[in-house]
Amino acid sequence: MQATKKLWTWLAVICVISFSVLAWVGREIYLEAPPIPLTVTDAKGQVLYEGPQIQHGQQAWLAAGGQQLGSVWGHGSYLAPDWSADWLHREALALQELLALRDFGRAYGDLDVGRKGQVDAGVREELRRNTYDAQTRVLALSDLRAQAVRQVARHYAGLFGSDSRFDALREQYAMKTGSLPQEADRAALTGFFFWSSWSAATDRPGQPGLSYTSNWPHEPLVGNTPTAGAGIWSIASVILMIGAIAGMVFVHGRHKEEDDPAAPKSDPLASLRMTPSMRATRKYFFVVVGLILAQVGMGVITAHYAVEGTSFFGLPIGDILPFTVSRTIHTQFAVLWIATAWLATGLYIAPAISGHEPKHQKLGVNVLFYALLFIVVGSTITGWLGTLRAAGTEYSFWIGNQGLEFTSMGRVWQVLLFIGLLFWAFLLGRGLWPALRKPSESRGLIAMVFLAALCIGGFYATSLTWGRSTHYSMVEYWRWWLVHLWVEGFFEVFATAVIALLFARLGLIRAASANSAIVLETIVFLFGGILGTLHHLYFTGTPTSVIALGSMFSALEVVPLSLIGIEAYRNYQRTKAAPWVRNYKWAILCFIAVGFWNTVGAGLLGFSINTPIALYYMQGLNMTAAHGHAALFGVYGMLGIGLMLFCLRGLSAGIGWSDSLLRPTFWLLNIGLAMMVFMSLVPAGIYQAYASITKGMWYARSAEVVHSGFMENMVWLRVPGDIVFAIGILFLSLFALRLMRAKRAPQAGTGVVAAQA
Repeated sequence: MQATKKLWTWLAVICVISFSVLAWVGREIYLEAPPIPLTVTDAKGQVLYEGPQIQHGQQAWLAAGGQQLGSVWGHGSYLAPDWSADWLHREALALQELLALRDFGRAYGDLDVGRKGQVDAGVREELRRNTYDAQTRVLALSDLRAQAVRQVARHYAGLFGSDSRFDALREQYAMKTGSLPQEADRAALTGFFFWSSWSAATDRPGQPGLSYTSNWPHEPLVGNTPTAGAGIWSIASVILMIGAIAGMVFVHGRHKEEDDPAAPKSDPLASLRMTPSMRATRKYFFVVVGLILAQVGMGVITAHYAVEGTSFFGLPIGDILPFTVSRTIHTQFAVLWIATAWLATGLYIAPAISGHEPKHQKLGVNVLFYALLFIVVGSTITGWLGTLRAAGTEYSFWIGNQGLEFTSMGRVWQVLLFIGLLFWAFLLGRGLWPALRKPSESRGLIAMVFLAALCIGGFYATSLTWGRSTHYSMVEYWRWWLVHLWVEGFFEVFATAVIALLFARLGLIRAASANSAIVLETIVFLFGGILGTLHHLYFTGTPTSVIALGSMFSALEVVPLSLIGIEAYRNYQRTKAAPWVRNYKWAILCFIAVGFWNTVGAGLLGFSINTPIALYYMQGLNMTAAHGHAALFGVYGMLGIGLMLFCLRGLSAGIGWSDSLLRPTFWLLNIGLAMMVFMSLVPAGIYQAYASITKGMWYARSAEVVHSGFMENMVWLRVPGDIVFAIGILFLSLFALRLMRAKRAPQAGTGVVAAQA
């Protein structure tokens, strides 16, 4: 008990220190982010852009699709270009021609090598020279560069408008015609793209050779190459990771793990009686399956757009379901169905653990269900309609599609979801409260579940921290608080504690041992995970300290995964502990799959792109997609399915249960995911990485590469894995349908057996 109290103290200290450092980094980002000029002028003082116009351009891009339609500074989708890299390259080419004509009276392509070198040096000097005056907040461009900016701006104004000359390019980018019908929005958009590329190439004041984005993207024409710090901190992070893994293995080897207790002769949960609120969670899980079906369907359409652009096997569905909508639903529903499975699990286990059904708990569970359903359906419909009608920036921000990856729903829906999550934490807390007050061996586990639930509810508030005019660097800072800390952090702590609690309740592990183990595991995970958030922010207009902190702590995130195999093996052995454990076989196997994908998806694929030097060349390429698919579904998705199966086993009492449907579900999902990742996404990512290293990020994301024969073949190679995976989802749907149609025998009583100490 004394050792556990010390661990809780260490956990509190680490959280306070880590979040203090993360907050300090946020302050530094705010102070050192690329400045937004009050005006951008040419040498004669003629205004090209104004500060409010640049900020409006950010809103216009987000309203047109934002991170679902290409990316800025590497964050977003992979089919359209990274607009900051694309603008930078186009402006450099325009300057090449203008300088060649001015200095030599000939086109750049007609010059000899020596004169080309002279022009190239002029381009680099022009684009890297910082002419921003911090006192007047005026960015003064040379007449030559202003001419290049106007030339490039016409390209993007036509592309995002209805100019028929760009129809073929829009098809390759999976863009709908007239993404921004208002001329003022298109003009502002070009200002934002210009500013994002200016920040990526111009030197920071007093720091020659270092841009505001730490020289990202790779662009040889302007001298954008990796900084020394990116290389040094990458090497240091690998050394730290190897040393930390060795230390963890050494400590683990010195302390022999306590053997699991002898399994009970019968299922301890067999006598569990379902309370009204526990039964009310049943419908949550069927909605989870429905959301999975919708998410997978949208994923198939979204992937196919990489070949046909706006059609699906010849059908012009892009007119009613454009790429930005299908991808938004695909990414948003992934988070929503996983979260729904975990929320329902919490509501299910609370009365089972405490032995107490609070008054009106069923009403609360039902109200929350219909509220969440309203939010999911409402945000999807309003986002879809807003995109189809190009409803404008204000509509998009408040009730439409904000254009931000994984957190795209409008602000009104975010507020409602935040209230819903707080209400869920309240329902969970009142259900667990009797168990929290009663001294027992499992009270530490119950406390961890409740604290994680509070963090899940409270930390969603980070989605409300940015406004329409918030600096893009700060939007990314807060967005990753939500995506990394909320999804990858506290949801994982919650799920890990719930699994330990379930195993303890089944008598397969000792509650006292699990108490200390879970707190220690949370310490190790959050020690690297909280500040590991910064690895997403290396090149988003942040100080160089972000590279140092992010790389080192991101490396520590991999350390706990070194022992995943041992835990997975022990979980497998637990399936053989007693004959009755077979009732939970597929739920436990899902937890084992989580361990596998944690190692492969989060560990190997994640760390392959997380060092600064690797991410410099691969940010926003298909290696990120490979990591994302393997980690999001492989880890969090399989965890959600495992928790769902555990709860449905109790809710169904075995009636309608079919292991013959779950067996192909489990294997097809995992095999299909592996095929998708390793037959398609990883080879495509390596091909793009080669293009990025040899020619630049603009080239790796260009239509020439994305629609090359190799890349389109990689899209088609997704089909076998997608089919296998989709069949697995169909088996899961059949399993759920069988449970829905099964007539359950009436259960005596509505109470629950009191939780074991």
